[in-house]
Amino acid sequence: MTRDEMRAYCLAKPGAWLDQPWEGDEVVKVGSRIFAFLGSPDGDARVGLKCGPSREVADEWLHRFPDDARASPYIGRSGWNTLRLDGGIPDEELREALDGSYDAVVAKLPKRERPTGPH
Repeated sequence: MTRDEMRAYCLAKPGAWLDQPWEGDEVVKVGSRIFAFLGSPDGDARVGLKCGPSREVADEWLHRFPDDARASPYIGRSGWNTLRLDGGIPDEELREALDGSYDAVVAKLPKRERPTGPH
């Protein structure tokens, strides 16, 4: 999966929008919260996603894909991982991880910020 394909998949989610809270780094938000860290367009093809409610759950990705998954800096303890897009993780699993991150973030949004319609 390319970075552009992941970006398009993110932006197809209900209520998703692109933001650049830090110069040159792209994130995708729903409501006021980030559900995907895409980094710099000219950087490595990777995505930061919430891969579980805790570090222990998110560690499954590190065990399954030791060359392509790592705990995200600063927020890894909260279940966020950085996954390589052009490595050994199948596209379908990357999409499932993105879906899980999106759903986890939407579930924590105040009702007024939640997108309406099917997810």
